[in-house]
Amino acid sequence: MALCKGSYSHTSGLQQVCLTQTYQRRDLQRPLLAGWMTSVDTRATLQEVSLFSSPLICFHLDSSFISFMFVLMCPDDENPLYPPPPAYNPQPELNRNTLVPNVRVPTVSEDVAREALIKFVESKWMYSSKPARNLTFKELRPITVYRYRLETYTETRASAWQFEPYTGQVVDGPQCGVSPPPWDVPVPLPPRYTDMVEKVRVPHSSFVKLCHKCHGCGRTRCTFCHGRGQKRCTFCHGHGRSRSKPCTSCHGRGRRRCTSCHAHGYKTCSVCNGSQNLLHFIQLTVTWKNNIADFIPDRQPDFPDKRFEKVTGDPFFSDENILVYPIQGFPDQEICDVSTKLINEHLNHFSATSRILQQRQTIELVPLTHVFYFYSGKEYNFFVYGMENKVFTSKYPSVCTVL
Repeated sequence: MALCKGSYSHTSGLQQVCLTQTYQRRDLQRPLLAGWMTSVDTRATLQEVSLFSSPLICFHLDSSFISFMFVLMCPDDENPLYPPPPAYNPQPELNRNTLVPNVRVPTVSEDVAREALIKFVESKWMYSSKPARNLTFKELRPITVYRYRLETYTETRASAWQFEPYTGQVVDGPQCGVSPPPWDVPVPLPPRYTDMVEKVRVPHSSFVKLCHKCHGCGRTRCTFCHGRGQKRCTFCHGHGRSRSKPCTSCHGRGRRRCTSCHAHGYKTCSVCNGSQNLLHFIQLTVTWKNNIADFIPDRQPDFPDKRFEKVTGDPFFSDENILVYPIQGFPDQEICDVSTKLINEHLNHFSATSRILQQRQTIELVPLTHVFYFYSGKEYNFFVYGMENKVFTSKYPSVCTVL
């Protein structure tokens, strides 16, 4: 591949490159929409020079732009991911923390606990509601359970070459300007904390080329009859006769008309739809995702923590900003520690490949009451949890049986 040397001006930030007509020899012969720079000779390559009016082009040496165009030309990754420039991600302030107010633990009365248990056993066909109605409470022990949640709303951008049949639509190619870097392509934001994927065509990245499947013919050979327009009769296996009589299916010819291509031997190209040309362009895929991390201290060995995933709590604390900061001064030190840990993990993980748009951290007080009771002289227990007063019990006094 021919390269053209150029000179770089440190004062102007521009590079003047004398271009030669070179063409990229790859499977789709995709053109280079901008040059890549090497550290040795500071060289650049541009394709489709005929689209430009002048052989002398000036362009800005923006590092993110060069990195973007270099990855576009690399054939090893068909859908590369572009990290945002450092200026696009906010930087955390040092030694900054968030204070949380104290909260009172809610209590569950005996009536609420009994009603919750009755509702629970009525939903289970093998349980009888008699013990729930006649039990004697021994103790209702409220347990403090906090759920910490960190949400990081990110935007990720990746690109890939796409094409569509060319039917005379406007071609926004390099002759209209230089393609912008991926993070400079304007894309409207969705509602915050909403997962969404948007695909956008990169400006000035389009060009027209002959269809790579039909080579500009608009049609391809039929794969069913291999271009003959006829297929061997499956009834007589091509002999023309069946049971010493002319085949009634092919009328003695041994072959039948190909129904796939209507006996033409060729079919309309499935790639270009017969238009003979394809419009190639760079498609930018923008992904917005709300990344959620939950934490609940595991302090109740008799109660499965997975039960908390299906219930809600009382969100008494919520902190939202572009970047949130670790919690300090909260009565539960484990919540403070996990806040620092998750915030640092999200910042290090997502800022490397994505743009952090917003963060939100919340603390919920999830009601949990351990209920002890007697029935028929034996002691049992169950848990009432969540704002919905769900019930969990590992053992119930009476089980219905079907004889």
